[in-house]
Amino acid sequence: SPPGLLLLTSFLLHVKEDRASPTRLVCDNRLIQKYIVEVKDMEKRVGQCQALPALTCPAVLPLVDFTFQQWKSKSNETKRREILCDLALLLGAAAAAQGQVSDECGARQLSQLYRHANSFFLLLQTFSWEAGHWELSCSPHSMEQTHITSIFLTYRQLVQGKLRFFFLDLAKVLCK
Repeated sequence: SPPGLLLLTSFLLHVKEDRASPTRLVCDNRLIQKYIVEVKDMEKRVGQCQALPALTCPAVLPLVDFTFQQWKSKSNETKRREILCDLALLLGAAAAAQGQVSDECGARQLSQLYRHANSFFLLLQTFSWEAGHWELSCSPHSMEQTHITSIFLTYRQLVQGKLRFFFLDLAKVLCK
């Protein structure tokens, strides 16, 4: 959506070339709350689509649940990589589902989810606490689902959970 794109563009304009630095957008808790509202709206709209078919080729989705204690014990770099792995799997599932959905309503919502998730994916790549070339090497825990709504549920859980807590962790460290 244009507002999401505007926020991402604004954020990226404030990122230093050599290393990601905090910005008002990352440090402002209202940003992640806005994304949570947007993903809930997407999930609601896809639920209103007429008779979405089951996926003939199941979507492979990341298991995004976690315990807060485990989360707190991880470094920000580990959290970032874990979220990137989850987003990569989610992006693959959304892209694959788009090819299977002929319904305009469902296809439009999947396209929007893909754009939003890809924005987060690109944004998280700008942060790195380790020197050297970055590569996505992960083996996330996953599950197969045939319901399109499962893709939206997983994305909402990721944004409300790991991503929200990651933004909060970044704010504590970078926004003083």
